[in-house]
Amino acid sequence: MLKSARKCLTVIVVGISLAGMASATLAETPWQKAHPRRTEVNHRLANQNRRIRNERKSGQITKSQAHQLHREDHTIRGEERAMARTNGGHITKAEQQALNQQENQESRQIGK
Repeated sequence: MLKSARKCLTVIVVGISLAGMASATLAETPWQKAHPRRTEVNHRLANQNRRIRNERKSGQITKSQAHQLHREDHTIRGEERAMARTNGGHITKAEQQALNQQENQESRQIGK
């Protein structure tokens, strides 16, 4: 009986540990994805991507110009993700400002 009691206790302890780890993971994921500063930066990138496609379709920019602008978007998005990885899933206000400045520069290029 002592063996089965230990086995039962081990199963319970492992189960509680796994449940705690799962809830911690679930608690982090929605916060990381919905962090306001990341959301704002990513919405701007999506909007600029849409503007690039629309200007390309309307003939306002060339294919090579659109390609260059998309590459700049991709670079900014990569920087945002790298910043978030180093900060536990979010970006700081200073990082957001730096990304916004880059997006502003690109936005002016799109509107030319």
